[in-house]
Amino acid sequence: MKQRKHPKALPYLFLSEMWERFGYYLMIGIFTLYLKDAKTKYGFEMSEAESASLYGTFIALVFFTPFIGGLLADRVLGYRVPIVLGGILMGVGYCMMGVHTYAMLYSGMVLVILGNGLFKPNISTLLGNLYNTDEYRNQKDEGYNIFYMGINIGAFVCNIVSAFLINKYGYSVAFIGAGVGMFVGVLVFLSGNKHYLDGDVKKVAAPGEKPWWIDLAIVVVPAVIFAVIGYYINGTPVTNPDHSYLVKDDVTDAFLFACIPVIFFFGYVLFTAPKHERRVVSAILVVCLAVIPFWAIFKQNGTVLNTWANNYTNRDVPDFTKKGLKSMYLADTIDYIKSAEATPVLDKHFRKTGDETAIQYPAYFKNYEKAPQLKEGDQVVVFNTNIFQSVNPFWVIVLTPLIVAIFRFLRRRKLEPSIPVKMTLGLFITGLSCLVMVAAANASGNGEIKSSLWWFFGAYGVITVGELCLSPIGLSMVSKLAPARLTALLMGAWFISTSIGNKLSGVLASLWDDYDNKPSFFMLNFYLMMGATLILIVLLPWLLKVFREQNK
Repeated sequence: MKQRKHPKALPYLFLSEMWERFGYYLMIGIFTLYLKDAKTKYGFEMSEAESASLYGTFIALVFFTPFIGGLLADRVLGYRVPIVLGGILMGVGYCMMGVHTYAMLYSGMVLVILGNGLFKPNISTLLGNLYNTDEYRNQKDEGYNIFYMGINIGAFVCNIVSAFLINKYGYSVAFIGAGVGMFVGVLVFLSGNKHYLDGDVKKVAAPGEKPWWIDLAIVVVPAVIFAVIGYYINGTPVTNPDHSYLVKDDVTDAFLFACIPVIFFFGYVLFTAPKHERRVVSAILVVCLAVIPFWAIFKQNGTVLNTWANNYTNRDVPDFTKKGLKSMYLADTIDYIKSAEATPVLDKHFRKTGDETAIQYPAYFKNYEKAPQLKEGDQVVVFNTNIFQSVNPFWVIVLTPLIVAIFRFLRRRKLEPSIPVKMTLGLFITGLSCLVMVAAANASGNGEIKSSLWWFFGAYGVITVGELCLSPIGLSMVSKLAPARLTALLMGAWFISTSIGNKLSGVLASLWDDYDNKPSFFMLNFYLMMGATLILIVLLPWLLKVFREQNK
């Protein structure tokens, strides 16, 4: 009988994750744009710093809850039930976020946070479990790369769909579109239910092992207590009359304080592990720490890079496509007409100059090179800003087959780099992408004129190579190397490291307006990535030794 290359469940999991990511990335692609938009356009008129801080906290919590969801699935619920329940919660949450009130926005965000905690870790673990048989074990890395490409097909298509929905119907319907995508993903998952049985296995506690709820309480209760301490340590929060309960720096303090007991918990897991497990557990935790800077840079795609696309990139639609894209509601139009009412005056870096207002042209024309040639009433047809969120998944779709083929070629000749080497390369290459943005900022004269969109494509092309060397490999690493009884906990460690990196991305992005010299901001990102790369290089001999021992 001919041996199958991959489990029968892979296409169903691929499509389920594709639709789930369709919904998530549709929402996240418009999230900060929605927060910063004027209230007359059904946005919340937040500043760059406010929106970046809220974005960072939101996506941090989105990737923190998978620790809890993974533990519940591993010990109590199995994997299928949390995946379905999580998908439904996220779908409802996306729809609620489109209702233009703070209460509905935050309630929807809470449902997304909880839903992702149930869905995200468990579909990844279920996939890994299905590759744990001798028949499929050698294809695990390849399976995760295919799975990762499914994620990015959804992420690519969703921004085109959201551009149509926003141009024709507005933000509310776009958020509903995200919800519909999530519900489709749940239905696809249910249709493949019979193929998941071999992977949907709850872990049996070892003799003397603590009940699952104790592990949960040890992490969650202290994390909540420390978060409250962190929130109030600088004094009583002050209510802002315009943005009554928006995220402030106190929330960053709360999140960072909440990480303290989590770090101690994983230290406890490490030092109480049997001696034969301790080295591999420590290696996995070290890698999780090393990739935090990667996520801090990569997740600026929804903040700094969205801002760069919106304010500093020439988004003009080519003349030969204008009519077609406009007729399909896939392009936006900006009229060269002064506002009917006074609007806030912005400086050359699109920052409010204070309370000053004036009758003025739309902000897009502030650094638009062709503005002097425009006449009153002229119309410029541009790509929607969120369309640029599809550049990264475009590169993933294009480059994944190439990267998989290269590693397969090297594997056949016993030359494939080990996981630690791949991750070190990923960090280094990500750092190089920051230099591309430094060049883009310099080419635009520090934002004096809009830069070519090809700088954007170039930066994303480089960072995508780094991403493919790191992100899908990380999930595979935990699934492949973690002791069976600790798989959920260590998968949780991977997601928590992502969570911390996500929050740091918001912290870094909130500094954007403080930098008058924009190339210096991107150089900060570069130095951060090079520091992480050097740390992993120093630890590489030890990591290689540990990984070789596990693969014997």
